[in-house]
Amino acid sequence: MSVIDRQDEGGFYTLIDPANERGDIVLSVPPMNMIQMEQRPRLRAAFERLDADPDVRVIVLRAEGKHFSAGGYIRGFLDASPEHVSRLADDVAAPWRAAKPVIAANQGYTFGVGFELSLACDFRIAAVSCRYALPEQKLGQIPGSGGSARLQAMIGPARTKDVVMRTRRISGQEAFDWGVATLVVPDEDLIAATDTLVDELRGFSSLAQRSAKRLINDSENATVAMGIELEGHVYSRLRQSEDFAEGVNAFHEKRAPKFQGR
Repeated sequence: MSVIDRQDEGGFYTLIDPANERGDIVLSVPPMNMIQMEQRPRLRAAFERLDADPDVRVIVLRAEGKHFSAGGYIRGFLDASPEHVSRLADDVAAPWRAAKPVIAANQGYTFGVGFELSLACDFRIAAVSCRYALPEQKLGQIPGSGGSARLQAMIGPARTKDVVMRTRRISGQEAFDWGVATLVVPDEDLIAATDTLVDELRGFSSLAQRSAKRLINDSENATVAMGIELEGHVYSRLRQSEDFAEGVNAFHEKRAPKFQGR
């Protein structure tokens, strides 16, 4: 990575690599990468900052060490005010709200809020060592930052009950088989697989990608008929874009398109 900007945020840092049009958020308190209560609004701000940066096309959430994150600092929940706790789900949803594609690279323990943050991303690449879990029942609690809701939308109520109510750990392979993970790769290939996906996503029109992400997010709870109607409106708008004209011309001229995001 040809990084020109690194900001340490306390518990994580951000990197901006303009040459590869990517911004990374890296959890940096190995081996467990526990996420403190006060880190969550800072993580939200970091996602929003990278989303607004014109040098960044793709955002990557990853971690140093053996484990992605063993979850949140438990004592912090007793110390936090009810008002603070009520905002946690909004902070964790920052990757979902970002207009740009967000990739989570997961290895080892990916528990609690670490899993919830990853579920809010668009793509999850799971290393073979990855173990996803929502263990809150062991504390007399439930997932509080969107974990059970997002998981149910992906795998249905029966499997979600199995994971949440039994605090069962899902392997990287199982997550892939269930449609939770986009890819499962050997641990030694996690970085390369992430780089490859970043490069692939950079090759498409940024305008079309933002539109696709927004459409899919907006259609999550829509009927099929409503989803088709929303899709039609987005398709119509993109039909007028410069990138669409460039894509069509490039196809007919048998060359790679040069998208400008317009």
